[in-house]
Amino acid sequence: MARVYLGLGSNIDAEENLRLGIAELRSRYGCVDLSAVYQSAALGFDGDDFLNMVVGLTSDESPLDMHCQIEEIHALSGRRRRADRLTSRPLDIDLLMYDDVVSAGPPLRLPRQDVLECSFVLRPFAELAPDVVHPETGRSLAAHWRDFDATRHPLVPVRVIL
Repeated sequence: MARVYLGLGSNIDAEENLRLGIAELRSRYGCVDLSAVYQSAALGFDGDDFLNMVVGLTSDESPLDMHCQIEEIHALSGRRRRADRLTSRPLDIDLLMYDDVVSAGPPLRLPRQDVLECSFVLRPFAELAPDVVHPETGRSLAAHWRDFDATRHPLVPVRVIL
C-alpha cells in the first residue's frame, strides 16, 4: 500500500465541493486524513478566493489509476477541462506525492512542483505530514515550510465542516 497525498481546492461553491471531494475519496479509499482548510486569493488570474487543503490516504492503485479516479470526482463536481488552467473551478484535486516516487511525467509529475512553490499546498501539507521527506530534496515538509516566504501568497485558516 502506498501513502498518497492529494491537494484539494475550490473557488466555486467551495465548501460544498470540498465536501463532495472528501466524501468521494472516503467512499473510494476509506480513511482519509485531513489538514485544516485555508483561504487564499486566486493565483495567476482574477477570480474568487480559493479554499485549499491537503488529504492523506493509503491505496494500492497506481498513480495513473488514481489519476483516473480523480478525473471521475472532478466530473461529479461539474468541472470541465479547459485549455486555460488559470480559471475558477468547482473542484481541483492534484496528486501531490505518491510514496517517494519521482517521475518527470507525462502525464503525472511526482512529486508535484506546487508542493514547494505554493503556500496553499505546502502549509497544509506540512501541517498534515510534517515529517514526510520530499523525495527530491531530502528535507522534511516542516523544514520546507519553515523556510518558505509565506508573505508571497498569504493564507487565512477557515473553519469548514467536512
